[in-house]
Parts: sequence; structure tokens; C-alpha cells
Amino acid sequence: MGRVYNFSAGPAVLPEEVLIRARDEMLDWRASGMSVMEMSHRGKEFISIARKAEADLRELMAIPANYKILFLQGGATAQFAAVPMNLLRGRRKADYVNTGHWSKRAIAEAKKYCEVHIAASSEDRNFSYVPPQERWELSSDAAYVHITSNETIGGVEYHWIPDTGDVPLVADASSHILSRPIDVSRFGLIYAGAQKNIGPAGLAIVIVREDLIGGALPITPAIFDYKVQAENESMLNTPPTFALYMAGLVFEWLKEKGGLAAMERINLEKARLLYDLLDSSDFYASPVAKADRSRMNVPFTLKDPALEEEFLRQAKAHGLVQLKGHRSVGGMRASIYNAMPIEGVRALVEFMRDFAAKHG
Repeated sequence: MGRVYNFSAGPAVLPEEVLIRARDEMLDWRASGMSVMEMSHRGKEFISIARKAEADLRELMAIPANYKILFLQGGATAQFAAVPMNLLRGRRKADYVNTGHWSKRAIAEAKKYCEVHIAASSEDRNFSYVPPQERWELSSDAAYVHITSNETIGGVEYHWIPDTGDVPLVADASSHILSRPIDVSRFGLIYAGAQKNIGPAGLAIVIVREDLIGGALPITPAIFDYKVQAENESMLNTPPTFALYMAGLVFEWLKEKGGLAAMERINLEKARLLYDLLDSSDFYASPVAKADRSRMNVPFTLKDPALEEEFLRQAKAHGLVQLKGHRSVGGMRASIYNAMPIEGVRALVEFMRDFAAKHG
């Protein structure tokens, strides 16, 4: 079949140019005589890879100098615990906004370490929207406010940054980080698993304001302590070296494409193509409020659920794969991350239009 259009939510599609470069450097990285997978993480070769990746990410996201960038293991799920461990800093409560599956996972983990106050929730409408801030009930004594800024499963995305005053805002941005410019200075901490819009699985990125580190709970393992990791330049132990190298290649690719403003224009066009089809059809439907639709993860349903398996079978025959929705919600889902070319979205839209015409 050759290369397909892979709409997986993660691990997800990577830029073909990045994969080709990694292939070409697989056995011998820049005349070192070694693969990146074989290098010592303390050697000058890998240190240069890590430092360039950090510098490129700081440039891409315009990350202020008073923020640390950490390259860690355990995915975003490890940060569900690491965030309260590091950010409570003597307080006993944290505010969380519940917008779906991954918010609930973060809330459940945080409850092991502190009192969790649900400042707002969209559960009343099956997590199909972002609660407007005028409905939030923030605590005066919260250590931080946590949001999941893009719900990968539910396809709900914040297109605005909440105002939490002097209380640090924390965001799990796993599935839309690097898809558009954001004002990092509005956040106390941003974290993201890499396997959606950054690189292969095995790496998590934490961007944390310096004044928020150094007060970890006494029970915090050293590997989860942001201060310890920052002091060791994310190398307290052996980091996921190949995943970090691949992330660095993706950062270079993004810079070559014109940076995040250029990617946002492309992502807006890709999302428009798919949502326009959904909105103009009585065969397909989007469950998400229009104002809060994700540009990265697009869930949709078919008028007749009995046709779902046939839809997936025919889509695969057309080179369109990984379109099945998450088991917790069903239906379909197309994840159209940075690395998904617009040609892939056009091919999907054309297939969906033809399928509806034949089965509507």
C-alpha cells in the first residue's frame, strides 16, 4: 500500500521529511560513527542535540527567559501527579476545570495529593463545550488552576486563555501544542506528551515558570521534582534520547515551514475543510459546540451507526486509516495534527462525500 494518511490521535503522523532525515542519519549521525540511539547522553554529540532542541523550542514558542524547559519521561500522565507534587507549595487545594476524559484523569490523580475543587464543568452537555469563564467558580486559596486546553478524545479546544489572576494557570496542551502561537507568559506551567504533535512516544515536555519550582512535596520522587530536573538539565537519569532527537527534528521542520503562525494558517484551512463538510451534510454530525471545536481532533458520527464498520473498511482501502473514535465515545475521529498534509484532509473529505452519496 505504501504510505497512508494516518489520522491516529497518538502515536500520530510525523512529517515525512523528518522521517527521511532520521532514516538517513540512523547509522551515522553527522560523521560521529554512531546512531543517536547508541550515544551517551553525557557525550558532546547528544548534548549538542538536546541544547539545540531546547533553543529551537524556546524560539518557536517565544518562551520567556524566566521559564525552564524540561524534557521528561512518563508522558503527560506522569504530570498529572507531578503538577500537584511541585505546585502545591504549602497549599492544600487546587482548582480544576473538567472538560472531558483527560481532565477527569488529571483530577483523579490530583486527588491523591490535595483537595480538588471543580471550578467549572461541561459534563452537563456531555463535555461538548468549554465552560465560559463567567461561569467559573475559582477558589481564593487555590495553589493553581488546571485546564486541559485540548481534549483529544472529545475534540474540545480552548481558543482563549483564561484569566486566573495571581493564581498560576496550568495547561495540559498535549494534543495542540505547537499548532498555533500562544502567550506562554499567561501560564505558570504548560505540559504535553510528545506523541501527538511533537514526536514519537516516550517524551513529555514541561514549560514551567522559575518561581514555581523548588517547593516540591517531601514525598516527591527526585525524577518528578522540577527543581532537581532543572538543575540536571533534564538528565537526572538517561533521558529518552531518540525521542528527544526526533522532537528536535520536528522543531527544525516547523521553523523551516515558517513557525507557528504559518502552521496556524495551514491548520485553520485543514479544519475548515473538514468542518464545512460536516456542517453541510445530514449524513455526518459533529457533537462539539462550534465555538469550541478542536482544530486538531475532529470527532464525528454517521447518521446510521450500523455503517461505521463499512466506513472504516472502505476508508482503509482508500489509504485513510485510524479513523475509529475512542472506545469511550464511539463514532469516528480524525486527528489532523501539524504533520497531516492538507492533501490528506482533502482526500478524507472527498471519500466522506462519496460514501455519504452512496449510503445516504
